[in-house]
Amino acid sequence: MHTIPLLGRGDFSEWRDAARALAAAGISPRDVDWRIQGDIGLFEASAPPDLPAPDAAAPPVVVPPSFLPLAEAVACHTEPGRFHLLYRLLWRLQSDRRLLELTSDKDVAWARLLARNVARDSHKMTAFVRFKEIAGEAGGRRRFFAWFEPTHFVVARTAPFFRRRFADMDWIIATPKGTASWDGEALIADTRPGDDPGHGDPTDELWRTYYASIFNPARLKIRAMQAEMPKKYWRNLPEAALIPELIANAEANVRAMAERAASDPPAFHYRLKEAAQAIAEPGLAEAGTLEALRAEARHCTRCPLHCTATQTVFGEGPQDARLMMVGEQPGDQEDLSGRPFVGPAGRVFDAALKEASIARDTLYLTNAVKHFKYEPRGKRRIHQKPNQGEIQHCRWWLAREVELVKPKLIVALGATAIYALSGERTPLSQLRSRPIAMQGNVVLYPTIHPSFLLRLPDKAERQRQHALFVEDLRSVRALVSSAG
Repeated sequence: MHTIPLLGRGDFSEWRDAARALAAAGISPRDVDWRIQGDIGLFEASAPPDLPAPDAAAPPVVVPPSFLPLAEAVACHTEPGRFHLLYRLLWRLQSDRRLLELTSDKDVAWARLLARNVARDSHKMTAFVRFKEIAGEAGGRRRFFAWFEPTHFVVARTAPFFRRRFADMDWIIATPKGTASWDGEALIADTRPGDDPGHGDPTDELWRTYYASIFNPARLKIRAMQAEMPKKYWRNLPEAALIPELIANAEANVRAMAERAASDPPAFHYRLKEAAQAIAEPGLAEAGTLEALRAEARHCTRCPLHCTATQTVFGEGPQDARLMMVGEQPGDQEDLSGRPFVGPAGRVFDAALKEASIARDTLYLTNAVKHFKYEPRGKRRIHQKPNQGEIQHCRWWLAREVELVKPKLIVALGATAIYALSGERTPLSQLRSRPIAMQGNVVLYPTIHPSFLLRLPDKAERQRQHALFVEDLRSVRALVSSAG
């Protein structure tokens, strides 16, 4: 039996050197007793490793590339049997190079579980280390100290993250499982335990203020929160003192948020509505005209979208247009201006129309949904796709527009428009550029929405799709001309 004492504090090299010598000498895992320093008895001397003499005739020890990062992570775990496990894997890999691909293998599954635990502990360290400023030399770099209590020996493997993140200051991270320090030139990791000075500083209050400001009681899920921020870390997090009170007051704060939301809408929203109401309403439009329908649509409350949109964005164009084009919904700029296709997608659309030799003022342009649906993010309003119910509510307006304009051909720009006009839910890729006969001798021509081109990151693909879109519009022009 070969006894191999190790410090076992996350230093992979001490296990690697011993394991390489043992495997090269053909020593079976059954004949090796891996001892961690803390497991050596009080009256038992810590003897040097009992390594066999090297065998020059022995074949080299070879492992697949994926074994090294796995073994480095497992060596950082606190599981007492980790070194036995690693040596078993090393031994078995000499006869089965594809062993690590067998995820159902007991040893492989155990090693991967330990590696995931180490990776998670390292991630928690990057999230929950809190630096406190300490006295430094006059005129020198600022100095900071942090105390952290990891579950595993992850200090050395995580320290490079802090070197990259805080390269402009000197710092020390002390833990019961080692320390790491950076002085602007050298990153030093020490496996010896550090000490916790246990003092606070003014930044503790900043952390509490920040955490209180980002805490959203409406999204509180206690179990999920504790899974991401386990209680074992709370003792060293200044903001953790607020958590019990924030949880206790969550329900009352949600009600308060709802009350504020009902009485404090976006300022620009009502300024624009007031300006629109200040304009004298024209005389009653003749019944059965687009103007009468547009006036009626201004007061549409068929779905909740009218509550947050600035105004109804109705269609525009001649009532006797032979060609109607239908998009999805107005965007941010359309919502503010009250006109369809005037934003970024509208500019792409205009350019494509010009290439296809179609005059915009000969078209009737509208959308399947007449109000802008969005999600507020800071000062921006991010487009949200309308759902099936919202499309159904707006179908009434779209059907009236089709009845009044009586186009020969309708171009459906995107899947939402196709669904609103025909109820068809087949993928757009299967319907594109294929005319579909509808009631009343009307032809439906499906193609992409111009906003699709804006979302393509690859320039070459964007140019290719733009050319296909222009080709679709040329086909539409030919179909309208042939309709007489």
